[in-house]
Amino acid sequence: MEAKAVNFKTAKGIKSAFLVIVCCFILAVCVFHFVLGDPANFMNNDPNNHPLPGNFKGTIYKGGVIVPVLQTLFLTVIVLSIERAFAITKAKGKGKFVKNVKEALDKNDTAKARELCVKQKGCVASVVYSTLTKYEEMEKDTTLAKEQKLMNIQKELDEATALEMPSLQQNLVVIATMTTLGTLIGLLGTVIGMIKSFAALATAGSPDSVALSAGISEALINTAFGIATGALAVISYNFFTSKIDKLTYSIDEVGFTIVQTYAATHKA
Repeated sequence: MEAKAVNFKTAKGIKSAFLVIVCCFILAVCVFHFVLGDPANFMNNDPNNHPLPGNFKGTIYKGGVIVPVLQTLFLTVIVLSIERAFAITKAKGKGKFVKNVKEALDKNDTAKARELCVKQKGCVASVVYSTLTKYEEMEKDTTLAKEQKLMNIQKELDEATALEMPSLQQNLVVIATMTTLGTLIGLLGTVIGMIKSFAALATAGSPDSVALSAGISEALINTAFGIATGALAVISYNFFTSKIDKLTYSIDEVGFTIVQTYAATHKA
């Protein structure tokens, strides 16, 4: 079929989110040890001491071993969000595609509509092109009733849409998971920090002020990172979900126009 020969170059995106997570973890560990844990960030150039007054890097380092994990989640959300932005933008294509295709169909000019699909590229154009190909096949078919032809066109639209949806939704489940996971890991770090704080308070004689402040710092840093990761993941997931819904609506809109055009211009 001619439709199969057209390469719309729809964006496939990053297939292995696990590889992204591993790379982000390695980067997070390096940042934690060599940037945040730089001795220059602490009193007497010793990471075991208090951070220098106003030194934010040293303060984050005092968040403890949970910090690299939270940084990994945070970086993963950023990377996958950028990846989805490129993929969905490419899938959408360019220009007022839907409007132009509808105008061509209103004139019953399927050839022009197919030409617009080839120029447009992206998943929306791919679905419309496949549906238009089925449209022209039904025009040449003399064995089926009109209702059967309409059903075949609608079926082609549904199948083409179903094939494109996984590439649009790819990695969104990972971002959605980070919404909860970031908050829970941050809570875990907070609990660990508070345990250390109470342990410092329970010290015989006067409380260990250094251990107490370190525990509180660890608790607050992890809380902040956990909330930031969860918030970013929620915003990213909802944003791209709404973008995909708009693309789906565009596909449905053009598909409905194709079906109605056939119904209005063909008696059999």
